[in-house]
Amino acid sequence: MEKPAICGGTPVRAIPLSYGRQYIDSQDIQAVSDTLRSDYLTCGPRVTQLEEKLCAITGAQYCVAVSNGTAALHIAALAAGIGPGDEVITTPITFAASANCALYCGAKPVFADINPETYNIDPASIRACVTPRTKAVVAVDFTGQAVELDEIRAICREHHLTLIEDAAHSIGTRYRGQPVGSLADMTTFSFHPVKTVTAGEGGAVTTNDRALYDRLVLLHAHGITRDRSQMAHPTDNPWYNEQVTYGYNYRLTEIQAALLISQLDKLDLFARRRREIVARYDAAFSRIPQLQVQREIPESETTRHLYILRLRREMLRCTRREFFDALGAEGIHSQVHYMPVYWHSHYENLGYARGLCPEAERYYEEVMSLPLYYSLTDQDVNDVIHIVEKLVAYYQK
Repeated sequence: MEKPAICGGTPVRAIPLSYGRQYIDSQDIQAVSDTLRSDYLTCGPRVTQLEEKLCAITGAQYCVAVSNGTAALHIAALAAGIGPGDEVITTPITFAASANCALYCGAKPVFADINPETYNIDPASIRACVTPRTKAVVAVDFTGQAVELDEIRAICREHHLTLIEDAAHSIGTRYRGQPVGSLADMTTFSFHPVKTVTAGEGGAVTTNDRALYDRLVLLHAHGITRDRSQMAHPTDNPWYNEQVTYGYNYRLTEIQAALLISQLDKLDLFARRRREIVARYDAAFSRIPQLQVQREIPESETTRHLYILRLRREMLRCTRREFFDALGAEGIHSQVHYMPVYWHSHYENLGYARGLCPEAERYYEEVMSLPLYYSLTDQDVNDVIHIVEKLVAYYQK
């Protein structure tokens, strides 16, 4: 039996692979360079062009580009009218921002459990969490797979809740043939470098509701407007603007917008490659009884952001940490997505206790993320598969 490198064997990879990374080409660099030579570095035409492009891609009527995905969630929660005394249901298996957006507004995050096969929020658990104080659901398309939108939208309609789809992972995904971004009351995006497309940082909110859009526009730019119809004291003075509500400086720069416009031109190319890699991984790992492959719902045509390797620990004579370290010794730098949000010490200090979501907690103890990004070569993918097979063979009971 071939020894893992951590046990004295020879590493398969001389050059390590990370779990995710951006892909920047000459067109991206040229787009940024042209912007740096232009008249506008912020508040210019490229942000408008980006918003129009995101509307075209998602099918949404309106889009507001913002500085990052967390800002997108914050203003979406504010636009939904979430405030003190309200409750917001979300998943614990997500980046903390999906829950923090409720805290920003003075509301209480309520955690629904996940489906143990898809890893997305379980609609039945959402329904069980609804109370008279529930104001909204933040449903996260974890790993890029769309949540079960039919069921979740039905729950939201029944209880008059705002549905915010956190699509930080799912740009390019379709649900029943319709692109993510046009299917919820509001949809938020993140364009961090490990996502399918990147602006360096950056985010956006899309919606089909004009009233929500108008609030989002105000909220992302200090609450200041030049629209006379929104002013208390309109004038004809061309310089005049008025702060009509409390807002934030969550604007995206022209530089970031230029990069993201160029990246979005490659979205279909990026999505195809990610699907190819996921199909290769699934075909290899679904044959190994010691591993569990994430199940895809048939309604979701997924552009996957993360590839989750789940260990059946009862069939292996190693801990998750030992397997994680062995991957690293072979040149595969994995990551864990995510610890349940309410396990963070800040949430413990707010009174959240372990045991709230048993499926989410079990999931967390068994998973790690494998490399998944556009520039992975076929040989890179073969190496990842070989290393995982090698480690399973060594550690199997």
